[in-house]
Amino acid sequence: MKIAIAGTGYVGLSLAVLLSGKNRVTAVDILPEKVEKINRRQSPLRDAELERFLAEKELDLTATLDAEEAYRDADFVVVAVPTDYDSEKNFFDTSAVEQVVETVKKVNPRAVTVIKSTVPVGFTAGLRKRSGAKVLFSPEFLREGRALYDNLYPSRIIVGSDLADKESTEAAKCFAELLRESALKEDVPVLLTGDAEAEAVKLFSNTYLAMRVAYFNELDTYAVMKGLDAGQIIAGVCGDPRIGDHYNNPSFGYGGYCLPKDTKQLRANFEGVPNELVRAIVSANHVRKDFITEDVLRRAGWKENGEGADTKVGIFRLTMKEGSDNFRASAILGIINRLKGRGVPVVIYEPTLSVEEFQGCPVEKDLDAFKKIATVILANRPSPCLADVTEKVYTRDLYQRD
Repeated sequence: MKIAIAGTGYVGLSLAVLLSGKNRVTAVDILPEKVEKINRRQSPLRDAELERFLAEKELDLTATLDAEEAYRDADFVVVAVPTDYDSEKNFFDTSAVEQVVETVKKVNPRAVTVIKSTVPVGFTAGLRKRSGAKVLFSPEFLREGRALYDNLYPSRIIVGSDLADKESTEAAKCFAELLRESALKEDVPVLLTGDAEAEAVKLFSNTYLAMRVAYFNELDTYAVMKGLDAGQIIAGVCGDPRIGDHYNNPSFGYGGYCLPKDTKQLRANFEGVPNELVRAIVSANHVRKDFITEDVLRRAGWKENGEGADTKVGIFRLTMKEGSDNFRASAILGIINRLKGRGVPVVIYEPTLSVEEFQGCPVEKDLDAFKKIATVILANRPSPCLADVTEKVYTRDLYQRD
């Protein structure tokens, strides 16, 4: 098969590498430096499997800036471009997805376009009707920093199509088979659904994960306020096999590419539908950041007028997860904004930043200097390099994992 992939973020690049083992794949991006890196077989993203496969495997993979040329002879065009939800305007920006579909329709109307970007429920059917293009939706379930691994060993493969149209359902079966045969895991469950149901699966899956994060964070907040051992409570709760000992490590809140925008998007999709829980999940993330901010200020001895406290809060890393270089919508960013709003001086240590200042806060590139400057150090996920200043470190991490 000839496959074009629009976008080389975690979703697009991991799919490009996955599928290029058995198919001819062309990856499209608008950034020349990313295209050059991929063609040199270097990963522009921090992901262990991506880096290894690009360097070591025989891949029929080319990256390009020329979208039309890439789409012109493709059997499938996979859309993995960014989408985002603006909760103030109640608007999900799908313009990048629509632009790809429009270009594909113009240069190669026989191609099947598969949307991997997150979109509102009902978007794919509406786009298919408006454009007349052959469009499917296939949700992704990837972790930052482990995107290729999760494509090689998928929990399930889901492809949504127009179930009333034979050509559409056959295309969905074909694309599902491409993913299944490229995976290393055997007997991967494959689910072929309507496209709106597939869109809903994506939003409800991520909202459930966000709910689980929010739940154990609220448990942790309760334990702190009542002077209890959160670890003992979590161990007892998670001993029930129906709950399980996973995804239960307290943090400063959920963040990243998907959970914040997907939970808000699902909440918007519930307009006119009775609900309480989905709305509460979004709210709980804000409440957790408020609590963390207040707890840090108590720990630092901060007073509203600044008297009696020579406080400087240090932020150790902006990144969301170990093994990732992404800090989009990271929970720590919300805490930084809250601290700044209270007039608290903040200094940031983030080795992936090349700037001198970030969001109005100085960036200290020398770790030893950072440790001396900070009165208290916020670490969503602490590191052994902070072992010599443990008395300064503020974290809610119990298990040293995500």
